[in-house]
This record gives sequence, C-alpha cells and structure tokens, in this order.
Amino acid sequence: MAMPALMKRVLLALLLLALSLPAAALTVLSYHDVRDAVDGNVDADREAISTRHLVDHFEWLRAQGYSVVSLDQVIAARAGRGTLPQKSVLLTFDDGLVSATTRVLPLLRAYRYPAVVAVVGRWLDLAPGETVEYAGSKHVRAEFLSPQQLRELAGSGLVDVVSHSYDLHRAVPANALGGQQPAATTRIWSAAGYETEAALRQRLHDDLARSAQQIRALTGTSPRAVVWPYGAHSRVGEEIAATLGMEVSFSLAGQQPAGDASIARILLSANPDSAGLANELRRPLRRGPVRAVQIDLDAVYDADAAQLERNLDALLERVRRLGVNQVWLQAFADPDGDGAAAAVYFPNRHLPLRADLYSRVAWQLRTRTGVEVFAWMPVLGFVLPDAVQQQRLQIAPPRAHGPQDPPRLDPFLAESRQLIGDMYEDLAASGYAAGVLFGDDAVLRDDDALAAAAPPPGRARTDALIAFTQELLRRAGTWRPGLKSARNLFAGPVLDEADELHSAHSAARFLASYDQVALMSMPWLEQAADADAWLAGLAEAALRLPGAADRLVFELQARDWRGTPRAIPADTLVRQLHRLQQAGARHLAYYSDDFLRDEPPLETVRRAISAADHPYRRP
Repeated sequence: MAMPALMKRVLLALLLLALSLPAAALTVLSYHDVRDAVDGNVDADREAISTRHLVDHFEWLRAQGYSVVSLDQVIAARAGRGTLPQKSVLLTFDDGLVSATTRVLPLLRAYRYPAVVAVVGRWLDLAPGETVEYAGSKHVRAEFLSPQQLRELAGSGLVDVVSHSYDLHRAVPANALGGQQPAATTRIWSAAGYETEAALRQRLHDDLARSAQQIRALTGTSPRAVVWPYGAHSRVGEEIAATLGMEVSFSLAGQQPAGDASIARILLSANPDSAGLANELRRPLRRGPVRAVQIDLDAVYDADAAQLERNLDALLERVRRLGVNQVWLQAFADPDGDGAAAAVYFPNRHLPLRADLYSRVAWQLRTRTGVEVFAWMPVLGFVLPDAVQQQRLQIAPPRAHGPQDPPRLDPFLAESRQLIGDMYEDLAASGYAAGVLFGDDAVLRDDDALAAAAPPPGRARTDALIAFTQELLRRAGTWRPGLKSARNLFAGPVLDEADELHSAHSAARFLASYDQVALMSMPWLEQAADADAWLAGLAEAALRLPGAADRLVFELQARDWRGTPRAIPADTLVRQLHRLQQAGARHLAYYSDDFLRDEPPLETVRRAISAADHPYRRP
C-alpha cells in the first residue's frame, strides 16, 4: 500500500528534526504520573503522560541511537571512573506514584531500560483518610507506592529509588506580604521574623536525613541521589545531601546552567508524543530571541498595602500582555533616581529594608506570566547608613564626575568587597532569580582616587571589575546555583574602543564574560543630534563584534530624562526596534516601562517587543 503524501511529509520532518538533535553527553528526562488516558493540554495534571506516549518515547530513543543509562553509570562518570555513551539518556520518574510500578516497571523490563524513581517521604506516610493536594485534586495514601511496591522497584535491578525530600515538596511563607516559595530554598517567614541561615541548614539536614532513613528502611538501600522538588536547590542543600550519601542531585532546568553542580532535567508536560520529545531534546540548541523590559520596583511599591496590590496586579497584567520573555527587575530602592542603593527590597545585613517586595514580585512574574526574572542590582553604587563607613569606603572625591555617576564604593578595598558580596548573597537567599543584571553604576574612571591595590586605568581595570562581578555571582550562587549573568554596557566603548580608559567598559571583554550584555542604545541620553542615525551607527559597530549576535541585547530608552522627563513617542520607539531587527539584532529590550501610565502604549509597543510568534491582541 502506498504511503499517503501527508504521512511522508510528517516522517520526513521527524527525520530531519532527529538529524539536527544535539549529541549531548547526558540528557535527563523528568516524568511524573503515567496513565492510560491523558487529555494533554486540558488535563488537570499537566505533567502526566499516557502509557502509549511513554512507549513511543522509548521506541524513539532506541531508533535514534540513544543509550538509556543508569544512575550508577552517571555517578561513575562524574567520579571519573568511566565515560557515558555519546547520546546518553537518564529516565527519572518523580513523586512516587503507584504508576511507577503498575505501568513504568513493566515497560522498563520489556526494554531493559534503567530508571530513577524519586519518592516524597511525607506522602508515603499519609494516615488513613488523610489526603494531599496533587495536580489539582486530593490524593490518598493508596495512590502512592506501597512498601511492597517500593521493594519490588528496588529489587528489580533496573530502578534506583531516591529522595524527593521528606517534606520539602510544598510552598512555605516567604515574606510578610503573603508570598509563598519552595521549602527547600526559602527562609521561612513568620510573625517572629525570618528563619536564620543556621535554622534553614538544620531543617534541610533533618528533612533529607529522615527521607534517607525511610528509604533505607523500606527498600534496604540508602538513596544515592536527591531530586529537588520544583527544581529549587542551593549549594548549601547539595552539600548537606552529599554528607548523607546523596552524591548526585537533580534540578529542573531545561539545559545545564554554567556553574550548577546539580544535574539539569527536561520536564515533559502536556503529554508529548515522540515528535514532542524530539522537539524538547532539540530546544537547547539555540536560545530564542530575548525580548525584555526593565522594571522599576519603586513604581510597584506603595506604603498603602491595598494600592501596592493594585500596582502588582497592573504589572503582572502588563507583562503578560506584552508577551516578553524576560523582566529586569529592580531589587534596590532608588526613589531619587541617582542610581545608588540607600535601601533595598529584600532582607539583608547592611542596608535598610524599604519593603520585602522583590521576592514576591519576582515569583509572581515567574509563575503567573512565565518570564525569566533578572535581579537588577548595583555593583558599586551603595549608600551606607553609617556615614563614617561610607566616607571610608567610597571612591573619593564623591560625585567627581557629576550626576552621571552615583556614589560608588571602592571595589579594591576588602571591606567593600565583603559588604557588597553579602548583599548579593542575601538577595539570592531572599527569592527567585534566573539571573543578575549588573547595573551601569559599575564604572571606574581613569581619574578615580582608588585604593593602592587598584590597577592602572585601562584593560587591567576592566578585567578587575569583571572579576569582581563574577565573584558576586559566585556569592549569589550559594543560594541560586546556575544564575545567568547580564551587564549594562555604555555605547561609548562600542563606538570608540579608546573610551574604555574612561569607564572600564569594553564591548569585546563583556561579550566574552557574560551570558548577556545590555547595550545602552539610548540616543537622547547620549545627546545625539539625530537619534536614528546615531542608533544605526551603533548597531553597525556593535554587530561586527564577536559574540554580538548571541549575547548582545540592544536596550532602547522609552523615556527622555533630560530636563522634565517625558515619554519617547511610541511610534519612534517601535520604529527603532524594527530598524534594529532589520540591521540584524536578535535581542531587544527597553527601559523604562511605566505600567501604571501605559507608557509606552501597550497596543503599540507589543507588536515590536513581543516574543510571541503571533503578537496579536491577547484577551
């Protein structure tokens, strides 16, 4: 029988897709419940997969030459005791549902595929009649693996039963505003204040120790890995898990972030068939275009709690309808607009807390609009409450270069470095961030009076400041491993490399050092006589730089701050965004977005800034 033309085209498309897939050393797939009937996008449990589609996945992996490996092989390879096949896949099944035995185990036996099953201890200890909320409905103890089923899995020779924590698979109070965040990474807020770091460490240790003891008692084998609920993890948690014998940890990022020791997994949702699996494996090949807006958290804040809630709702609706995929969110308070932080929006050791707002807004943006949130922070621009300490640490003389430079602390003083590092660590401990945007205060002038340890003006200062930001990222990574990095770049060094001497900014060095570089493409800020001509020249110079296509984000200004601040006409902003795209720019952003006054007008700017394939009006 002849194959229909449509079927031929589908098979050809799948073949071409398969040929373009990356030959990564290890891909880890995250599955959850397996049921005979799943309604895809409309199913209440979006992470459930049908038995038929799981079979399709297994068949597709075999046909495409993937090797399904065991946890033991992964541990051996990480320890240098062996190597993984070129196209390796590890199968993981989360939450300890009965289907791991009734549906998954028979398939593993049929294909001789090893797998990891991660169990939540608290759910295994549900009392008769007790329920737990799971995927939009209440589940009873019988829907989770029994002791006999756990022993069957562990004794199969194919399954490693590991920890999904004892009771960290839940949200806990994160701040006084009612925000909830994952238990494994959040310092719990109560009327008595915030949980201390020591208390958090003890809580993590006690939870994972209890989980390990439970698994050992039920299966006779201690767990060798931890699968972090919601993918929320920290280096602190990883270190604690390792002391309890869990030498490998798994998160939920789609691709492995740099600097993250926890192994990233691909979360499979909406019941994908084999073509959907192929698409998920292909997705990390190249990041899509960045479409970002930079948001002043000062505009969300209001002393009136009810007004603050209205402001937050307006922001979330604005971001949702704009269709952007990143928000660069101010984490510090700057109501006077001088670019320096005299207070911040997260609990910390050194500056006044204006309101514990960052964590709530960042998490709401992530969970309700789906964007990545980069915490926008100063690098040097801090005003300390102790005037004597400020005078001792500040680059002298203060404001030597006028209003364009905020007060800056000297990064070549050990006390400054420790203090600023503490701020970044406290920020990361307070709440979600996908990355950090280092602000435009990170500048060193050729005539700055700096500590004796400072190198001379030029490339050495540029590299020293880059190294300091990387140190800050490492400090933040204690609580948020795998944070991405972004940094503001002045236009001057792009148009004239000699300008590096006066700013310690270098386009080439920044592109080589950060995941993203936010080029301040702001003609009115630069006093350009012809804004469009200036922008065209900047784009031409910038896009010649190595790495610019992948890492450079052109950040336009939506507001003219000279004299009496005014909004840039929306048609001008849209025209500039389109012309940058025509010139070859992939990544675009603008600052600032006034979501309370609809500036720039949503219906006008969305078509130019949306990351959606079809940025039409959304309901």
